Amino acid sequence: MGTAAGPGNLAGVRHILLVLSGKGGVGKSTISAELALALRHAGKKVGILDVDLCGPSIPRMLRAQGRAVHQCDGGWVPVFVDQEQSISLMSVGFLLENPDEAVVWRGPKKNALIKQFVSDVAWGQLDYLVVDTPPGTSDEHMATVDALRPYSPLGALVVTTPQAVSVGDVRRELTFCRKTGLQVLGVVENMSGFVCPHCAECTNVFSRGGGEELATLAGVPFLGSVPLDPELCGSLEEGRDFIRDFPKSSAFPALFSIAQKVLSQAPARLS
Repeated sequence: MGTAAGPGNLAGVRHILLVLSGKGGVGKSTISAELALALRHAGKKVGILDVDLCGPSIPRMLRAQGRAVHQCDGGWVPVFVDQEQSISLMSVGFLLENPDEAVVWRGPKKNALIKQFVSDVAWGQLDYLVVDTPPGTSDEHMATVDALRPYSPLGALVVTTPQAVSVGDVRRELTFCRKTGLQVLGVVENMSGFVCPHCAECTNVFSRGGGEELATLAGVPFLGSVPLDPELCGSLEEGRDFIRDFPKSSAFPALFSIAQKVLSQAPARLS
């Protein structure tokens, strides 16, 4: 993305990606974090905007819980989650006094914060901004898409799991993208098989192929399948260094391949 949208805190962001799903529990936040890390591994400078206001889980994934957000002349300064300062993160989780505090807000207050996240975070120069959204097709999604529209988002990654019930819900998300004019970069099938930590065999716990079938029916690209990796799950649950552990995960090749497909769609949008 160029600077056609005019001045503002997103003027230095070249490409904006939204990660969507019509259903909760498909691992959308995990995919958002893993995609950001894969893009970083490809040499890109990445920001993550966590607009899942009721379930901000990315700060915990990236061991950034409890970090303070500071103000500068340009607005809020995002939190850097790695020593190289190549990944920055903004989340409502940083604004809560207690990590167990529930966000009990009505729509207008949520929408106002989303608009503030878009306009008032001083991202600086980024190659990619990955926007992790809440599940569904609610007013929060409309607020996010409307706030980002002037900045011409590159498009959306739609996440599903293989089961038919998940695929059915995610089909509605594709309809949402069409109605709002948001380009779908492709479908990602998450939790696609379980990788045994002992023999590395992959077992299809939830069936397989639902995401690819959905992409075919919808006429959008299928970007890839990401397996369940118990070692990576343990890294998240136990608070180990996810950024360090991820490249060693069986999920990493799949995410790196997905990142490469995203990168291949980006050059035409460069200013």
